[in-house]
Amino acid sequence: MHRREFLKKCTAVAAGGFVLSNRTLEVRMSAMQPNVIYIMADDLGYGDVGCYGQVKIETPNIDKLAAEGMRFTDHYSGSTVCAPTRCILMTGKHSGHSYVRDNYPYNNYQLPIPDETFTVAEMFKQAGYATGCVGKWGLGGPGTEGLPNDQGFDFFYGYLGQSQAHNYYPDHLWRNQEQIYLGGQYYSHDLMTEEALWFINEEKERPFFLYIPYTIPHTNFQIPDLGIYADKPWTTDQKTQAAMITRMDRDIGRIIDLLKDLGLDDNTVVFFTSDNGPHGSGGTLDFFDANGPFQGKKRSFYDGGIRVPMVARWPGKVKPGTVTDLISAHWDFFPTCCDLVGQKVPADIDGISLLPTLLGLPNQQQHEYLYWEIVRPDNGKQAVRMGKWKGIRRDLRNNSDPHLYLYNLDTDIGESNDISGSHPDIVSRIEQIMTDAHTYSSNFPLLYGE
Repeated sequence: MHRREFLKKCTAVAAGGFVLSNRTLEVRMSAMQPNVIYIMADDLGYGDVGCYGQVKIETPNIDKLAAEGMRFTDHYSGSTVCAPTRCILMTGKHSGHSYVRDNYPYNNYQLPIPDETFTVAEMFKQAGYATGCVGKWGLGGPGTEGLPNDQGFDFFYGYLGQSQAHNYYPDHLWRNQEQIYLGGQYYSHDLMTEEALWFINEEKERPFFLYIPYTIPHTNFQIPDLGIYADKPWTTDQKTQAAMITRMDRDIGRIIDLLKDLGLDDNTVVFFTSDNGPHGSGGTLDFFDANGPFQGKKRSFYDGGIRVPMVARWPGKVKPGTVTDLISAHWDFFPTCCDLVGQKVPADIDGISLLPTLLGLPNQQQHEYLYWEIVRPDNGKQAVRMGKWKGIRRDLRNNSDPHLYLYNLDTDIGESNDISGSHPDIVSRIEQIMTDAHTYSSNFPLLYGE
């Protein structure tokens, strides 16, 4: 079936024509084999881009992605720090089941994911895709089985480790398993963008999956020039933060322009999100209102630490200018991509496919809940979102019966009023979810007595 005919049939659903079964949808999407580009910023807050309310930092290309596609208002990161989010994105398992559940130093890099891990990149390879990763990996360093080339990526360029990625003028980056020495002379973000553009050009004749985990705007505050912010009456850190975000936005525009030039635009799904809430350093949190209407920032389980921007653009398939309040998370990316390319969704993952929502179809599965856990800070903590309810509890390592703070997000978006005493039934349900969703990890013991 031609893509335009498929789109007409999808549109017919809204007119009462028919409803595609999930299996039929998988088969037809497989025949289309759309390219997939997933761009993930680092420490970018919900309120750091224009389409989510930012007024001081210019992000015209990200805003255009939202205007030409779909904006998610209730999308959540896999975790509140870098490494677990990346593991969760790659595996489709939330932090109660994922292998990496916190930042975990390992031989000057991070804890490597095991060889037997089945990643979304490996799923794409099974479907015949070229696979590339350009940016910050954070799931295994040199000599380990967690290297991106051993986890489904044909091509990798960027930082293998997270601590190295704090410097935008690094001594070296990696191309596959080769160190590329740079001597601190080059701005890494610019180099990574050029490699991403190269990959698209190189693989333009066959379907590809390109994962771009950019390092902007993670600190340090480094930029070749301040651009349009040079003369602003702001602090140097504030000007640098804004210039970094706008530079990334510029390069997202370059990626879209290349897709158009190569005739790939109509058959490429582009996602944009962030790995967690804003870092808030250097007076940027309040000045830019980086966490939007929410409380908290990176490392917090308040929504300011885990609710993130997410937009998806697919010309001719995703209706322009649409907004959804579907409760979703990074672990939904894997099953969504399975449906996009017609592959079977692994039985042991926690995500749901967002494809029905993206295509405007009515058969969208809903999460019963979203779940998070992390060991640091706060001596172990958990969070659950269940519809309008949000539950958080802390100090789990030291307390066998920790208090659960309960918030109604419909009436208390800032999570400032603990109403647990008025809703014991909801508290009990969320506590049960926290018990059921958590599995023991010897690397990340969470609860009292583990």
